[in-house]
Amino acid sequence: MSERTLIPISAQPRIGKIDEAEYFRLYEQSLADPDGFWGEQGKRLDWIKPYTKVCNASFTGDVSIRWYEDGTLNASANCIDRHLAKRGDQTAILWEGDDPAEDRRVSYRELHESVCRLANALKAKGVKKGDRVTIYLPMIPEAAVAMLACARIGAIHSVVFGGFSPDSLAGRIEDCRSTVLITADEGLRGGRKVPLKRNADTALKQCPQVKTVIVVKRTGGDIDWVKGRDHWYDEVCAVASPECPPAEMSAEDPLFILYT
Repeated sequence: MSERTLIPISAQPRIGKIDEAEYFRLYEQSLADPDGFWGEQGKRLDWIKPYTKVCNASFTGDVSIRWYEDGTLNASANCIDRHLAKRGDQTAILWEGDDPAEDRRVSYRELHESVCRLANALKAKGVKKGDRVTIYLPMIPEAAVAMLACARIGAIHSVVFGGFSPDSLAGRIEDCRSTVLITADEGLRGGRKVPLKRNADTALKQCPQVKTVIVVKRTGGDIDWVKGRDHWYDEVCAVASPECPPAEMSAEDPLFILYT
């Protein structure tokens, strides 16, 4: 059983760095000079190619709104890489399982390696920029790794809630034209096991275009296995390189598809 740690509220870092007066000053600026305001806010991100245009919007006819359209960046690098130099050993993910006795801490450096390995594993399976990857996982750190790995190589991820039925999963896979599924053997929810792989197998009978299924070993439960299609998450990541340069993406490139 892991040791429990309680952090007093007074010891937690303050997120808010502005007072009420500063908030209203910024609010008024956002109304009086939207481009100037959002131009400054955009600088909070790390850009590969800095933007020169802030907002390009047309509200007549076919409505079109484009933000920072000539800038390029990578969401994965903004979430991880920018923190490595000074915060690499600090906690990036603090996870508590269905049983509170089960927990994990993942540092930014560990997260970077995990994301790069999975990103390279996906590329080895033929995933490229613009391809769709469906993520059907329980609430575990690997879910965040999967999302960031897709972002790193420019693939578009679609997260499907682990409590959804095989038909609901199949519908979402078909609609976004996903070719890869990342799932787990089982999930744990409220002390009960959720047969994720079994549900996925049923769903994929309706989705012949899915040729690769990557499976996280969460419970170690017995599951069916399709040779050539199914691959253990740990195994494909173990043989992948821990370095993966982030893809240069337009600010207007799609990052994910999220259904209700």
